[in-house]
Amino acid sequence: MVIVWCVIIAGLGASYRYVIQPFFQSRQPGVSDPRYDRVVNIALDSFSGYCILRSPAVQDQLKAKRIKLNFVDDKADYTARMEALKQGDVQMAVFTVDSFVLTGARLGQFPGSIVLVIDETRGADAVVAYKEGVGSIRALDSADARFVLTPNSPSEFLARTVVAQFSLPSLPQNWLVEANGAGDVFKQFRAARKDEKRAYVLWEPYVSKALEEPGAHILIDSSKLKGYIVDVLVAERGFLSEQPDVVAQIVEAYLRAAYSYTADPQRLLSLLADDAQAYGESALKQEECGKIVAGVEWKNTLENYAHFGLVAQAEAGGLLHIEDIVSNVTDVLVKTGALEKDPLPGKINTVYYDRFLRDLKAQNFHPGAKLSIIKGMEAETKGLGRLAPQAELPVLTDAQWDALAPVGELRMAPVLFGRGTADLTVQSQRELEALVKRLQAFPQYYVVVTGNVRAEGDVEANRQLARTRSESVAQALVRLGLHPNRIRSVAAEPSEQTASAQSVSFVVGQAPY
Repeated sequence: MVIVWCVIIAGLGASYRYVIQPFFQSRQPGVSDPRYDRVVNIALDSFSGYCILRSPAVQDQLKAKRIKLNFVDDKADYTARMEALKQGDVQMAVFTVDSFVLTGARLGQFPGSIVLVIDETRGADAVVAYKEGVGSIRALDSADARFVLTPNSPSEFLARTVVAQFSLPSLPQNWLVEANGAGDVFKQFRAARKDEKRAYVLWEPYVSKALEEPGAHILIDSSKLKGYIVDVLVAERGFLSEQPDVVAQIVEAYLRAAYSYTADPQRLLSLLADDAQAYGESALKQEECGKIVAGVEWKNTLENYAHFGLVAQAEAGGLLHIEDIVSNVTDVLVKTGALEKDPLPGKINTVYYDRFLRDLKAQNFHPGAKLSIIKGMEAETKGLGRLAPQAELPVLTDAQWDALAPVGELRMAPVLFGRGTADLTVQSQRELEALVKRLQAFPQYYVVVTGNVRAEGDVEANRQLARTRSESVAQALVRLGLHPNRIRSVAAEPSEQTASAQSVSFVVGQAPY
């Protein structure tokens, strides 16, 4: 009986402490109801591209839903960011796709799913060099060549993309020279000898500052790539499961804010300046804000529909599906040794979640409307934002082809033919299919296909075979989806008996910057 009464008394005490007392305290004069029902911690860093997520427009919309966002700046420590997501210390986080894949692979799991594509850089990051030492990417094919960059940043990934996509067999394994931020890279650039084989990877406003130096030029910038340097919003899986309504509200609030800010350039510039003052490492001048706006493409509602496969491929304007983005990024990480193997073989669909965008599309959501559904719009997408087809490169004359500035030779397995013929092997056809996908991520480059043959035998017959082989490959690339304006086939003079002499080479070129 004593034990029973002890249990009863303990139960009554617990009820009073945890239920009755808090209830009456909340009813006491001078105690108000909490302003927010839910607080969501979001891990990110001070990158200005996240200014819309941190904007008053997003905060005010969510305030009306009694949701508060708390931003956790981890100084771009992506490993700590992924750990915080795994431990539940943050419910959401922003990642570049490469940092998401890399940290998830190292952790051995992906504790969150991609729910939104936030932005993509379109020139904010660039590889800069002095013309005297590095006239093009091809000049980096040397044992003396190095990339100077900030590790664990989009700059490092841009450099890795160059190394993965271009043929640089003489580049040493220790090609990466670490620096402490873009300011430090710029300082080393200014102090360097102009004849050194050094490439410097920077972001704005330091790209523009570097180009003011005599003899400086851009080897490649992020405007030449598509689907590589992309920022995404990730939600922790338990949070997705337990509070999907909150995630939906955040996604909707972001899309509305992105619509309103990108529609008003002056308002966006003001937001950038205010965001840098509040969250950045230093204040930004108006000119610097303008360069950031020019270098970042904030994704709108329609573009997110396209990235998540919610519109027909023919209507997607050349935008890559999120699975293709993750696949391309993973390929770069594996080829450059950042990863030993693909951590998501055949399972990319497990790291993104399209439910919220799918629901918005089904509701005929319009980010500029006060209500989610616009009567009479039905499936019309007018006013949702940009979703124009990728402009094809114009036709070039022979003189214009000859005047193209060569960027570099693409990294490819040998394209082989039947002995003495222009017939492609089955494996080579597969290689060309992969090449077309790669070239879709380099939409502003022209491609010169050069046929090669051995020097032995009838020289004129070999020249003809080289021409036939290059034409055969060019025709195959067009059949596989490469626009014919972008490709030219030529023949090299017969060369010594090497493996490459039996294949074709691919050099991409562009009009000078």
